[in-house]
Amino acid sequence: MIRVVVVYDISDDKARKKVSDACLDYGLDRHQYSVFCGLIKPTHLRELAKLLRPLMKKGHATLIPVAKDDWEKRVELGESRQ
Repeated sequence: MIRVVVVYDISDDKARKKVSDACLDYGLDRHQYSVFCGLIKPTHLRELAKLLRPLMKKGHATLIPVAKDDWEKRVELGESRQ
């Protein structure tokens, strides 16, 4: 399993909802309206990218794998959303 952060900016409401639903379907947690994070199998990460690609006609998404030791060094500020 690898940790991934998914960040997107999509103007089309329908496409944005599909991206959000796909992230939730793959077990990712919402951290902000357009930011998801979680652990995922490498094969599922490739599947998710393939699923999201056609939805990017009016937007942009970035899927960022994060190494465990880098994730543990993160700094969080403010209230937790969980």
